[in-house]
Amino acid sequence: MEIFKDLSNPKFQEFSKLLNDQLSKINIEEGKVINGKINKVTEKFVFLFIEGLKSEPVLDINELKTMGLSEKIKVGETIPVLLEKIEDKNGEVIVSASKAKKIKGWDKLVEAYEKNEPIMGKITSKCKGGCIVEHIDTGSLMFLPGSQISDKPLKDISHLMNEPQKFALIKLDKVRGNACVSRREIISSFKKEDKAKIIEKFKVGDIIKGAEVKGYSSFGCFFNVNGELDVLVHLQEISYSRVNHPDEVFNIGEKHDLKVISVDKEKLQVGCSVKQLSPDPFEHIENYELNKTYKVKVVKIMDFGAFCELEPGLTTLLHSSELSWTKKNISAKKIFKIGDEIDCVITEIDKDKRRVAISHRLTQENPFEIFEKKFPIGTTVEGEVVSKNEYSLFLKVEKLDVDAFLHCNDLTYLNNGEEELAKYKKSDKLSVKVLEIKVSEKKIRVGLRQTKPDPFDWFKDKKISQTITVKIVSTDNKGLIVRPVGCEMDFQIKKSQIAINAADARPSRFTGGEKIDCAILDLDLDKRKVALSIKLLEEIEKKRSFRKIWIRGFRKKPSFFIFI
Repeated sequence: MEIFKDLSNPKFQEFSKLLNDQLSKINIEEGKVINGKINKVTEKFVFLFIEGLKSEPVLDINELKTMGLSEKIKVGETIPVLLEKIEDKNGEVIVSASKAKKIKGWDKLVEAYEKNEPIMGKITSKCKGGCIVEHIDTGSLMFLPGSQISDKPLKDISHLMNEPQKFALIKLDKVRGNACVSRREIISSFKKEDKAKIIEKFKVGDIIKGAEVKGYSSFGCFFNVNGELDVLVHLQEISYSRVNHPDEVFNIGEKHDLKVISVDKEKLQVGCSVKQLSPDPFEHIENYELNKTYKVKVVKIMDFGAFCELEPGLTTLLHSSELSWTKKNISAKKIFKIGDEIDCVITEIDKDKRRVAISHRLTQENPFEIFEKKFPIGTTVEGEVVSKNEYSLFLKVEKLDVDAFLHCNDLTYLNNGEEELAKYKKSDKLSVKVLEIKVSEKKIRVGLRQTKPDPFDWFKDKKISQTITVKIVSTDNKGLIVRPVGCEMDFQIKKSQIAINAADARPSRFTGGEKIDCAILDLDLDKRKVALSIKLLEEIEKKRSFRKIWIRGFRKKPSFFIFI
């Protein structure tokens, strides 16, 4: 120990220099990846030698096998490991080969991401929302969202599984150590280069022959050109006539010629027009006259009508309401087919709004006007029941394409209308009277009871307060049901009109079938309403009796009666 007593001793200085040189070569820090040399292999563990550590780190042999390093498990091989702890509470060195591999792989991913370079990987499995991709160089796992697998929807990706291919790094989370990749960007970048070359072929004014309708949007229609480029025809460039949606004019799969009207090499877009292939028909719209019949061609059929051409490029809508005089909500598919030439009347021309309205029904005679001329109001006609609902019948008169409306209240004077309606069925023939015709509203009303004598006419020569004899048909809590003698109709005497005395105003006083007298309380021949009252008759007879007594007494002793 004498050498260390004197620090100026040359031997001490030489030893100090050698020690410092050795320590400067060995840089041991926790959290760094260092190389370890295998110096011993057992059944379960691998022992490493790392210069500068006081003990040998130990690795689980299964960890190396799962990493695909089975061939390196032999003495003398070097394995990179992450130094997690130089000394734990038990005095052991903690290292990890898998974490070292992940860190090295992450560094490569960061480098590729910063340089915007693609990486090689393979899809190993599916997961929620996408797939898991393994980096081929480092084995790092990355997430591939479902939307980034391809530039078009794929129902099956089995052909992509475990195939080495390029991916673009689109997101890195350095804190969590997560990476997100995209296959779609790689595909799109190649297509973008190809698309730029294709677009260079087009210039404004070119005519594209036989472009196929690929799809619609609210702002236009997309066409596919030769299977290599999709172009847009804006809604305003479809037709000179007003178009609300492309499906009014085009069908998927149809082929049309297009004119190139714009080329954007930056956005890689080509704009086209259909209408500019033909002259503007509205420039000579004066050749057409209102309320005149023209031949039109059916070019497209919709649920709400049909689109027709007056001439090429001049398309107009024939609405379903203008197809027939009598049929409501009729479908144009049942009447026309595409290519039919039909007669139509122009009902409106609006040059400012570039709109022409037409009607097919105006080319035919209005069946309601024919009916009105042939069967004026008051005429009796024969009709056949063609349909029925809960409150009316509809009759077809002769061969006219119109249905006459017969309400249940116009079936009979005597019975309840709804009960009477149940007696009739389809195909029954009835003789009815025309009650009302409204040509503008397309309505015809007829009646059955109007063809028979009205039993209410029995009251024509009657007046209010007149006494009549009635037969009691039935009684209930509300009063009496009675039928005047000589009349076929039943009427009600309300409970309050049975007697003056409230105690006698009992329907149960009567058993039914007996004949009694009553007075007419109210009578309206126009509205066919009448009210009967026994109480009124009692009041009339009471006044009459009082008057007789008064007159008799006046004749005997007039001095007893003083008039003021």
